[in-house]
Amino acid sequence: MGAALPTLFLSHGSPMHAIQPGAVRAVWEGIARDLPRPKAILIASAHWETNIPALTGAAKPETIHDFYGFPKPLYEIQYPAPGAPGIAEKALGLLKENKFKVSIDPARGLDHGAWSPLLYMYPKADVPVVQVAVQTELGPQHHLELGRALAPLAQEGVLIIGSGHMTHNLRERSSNGPAPYASEFQAWVKDRIETKDFDSLVNYRALNPHGVRAHPTDEHFLPLFVALGAAVKDYKAERLYDAIEMGSLAMDAYRFS
Repeated sequence: MGAALPTLFLSHGSPMHAIQPGAVRAVWEGIARDLPRPKAILIASAHWETNIPALTGAAKPETIHDFYGFPKPLYEIQYPAPGAPGIAEKALGLLKENKFKVSIDPARGLDHGAWSPLLYMYPKADVPVVQVAVQTELGPQHHLELGRALAPLAQEGVLIIGSGHMTHNLRERSSNGPAPYASEFQAWVKDRIETKDFDSLVNYRALNPHGVRAHPTDEHFLPLFVALGAAVKDYKAERLYDAIEMGSLAMDAYRFS
């Protein structure tokens, strides 16, 4: 085994980023350019929620357009990356070794939480992709342990990505600039990521005054814990992007290496 690949946390943004990526495009492109080419990608997306951990097992996963009311060109996008059934089986084994109940879904495709950033990271769609679901009812600690169980894959050339959002309050979208609470939550999380204060991060809803407002529901924050859990223990955290869109959607991107 060689050195472990970094792990990533990406805020995937609105589905519109797929056709109007804006400034984050250069960030996503740069991340891929600066990394060794991965053997495969294992990506945890906020848009696939299950009761127990699940992995995509399809050899040719379909492109899922899991959104409504957007322009027609968005529904015409295809991201025909191959699947990686062998990697899914390895991930299944690692999770079972760590006492997780887990399944492989042979039909599930890739939702926009996965393919939207990958469209710019690997535009040729030539890196195999396995998606892993989040279990919203099981909370952050579960996802930290999930990431830790999957960490050996990073030493085998698999790029582990958590795709969610640093803040995700759709009810408070506005054109009035970044909401102060969103900026304060970003800074609080950054400090705890850098100091590896996982206990505080896991209990963010109780310990941060803006935690519940930043994430009325957990699912878009949980991919961060998968990426943190899968990272090397002495990781260096690099925040690569921190823009806030529509007032309340913090678009942070992190690399843990």
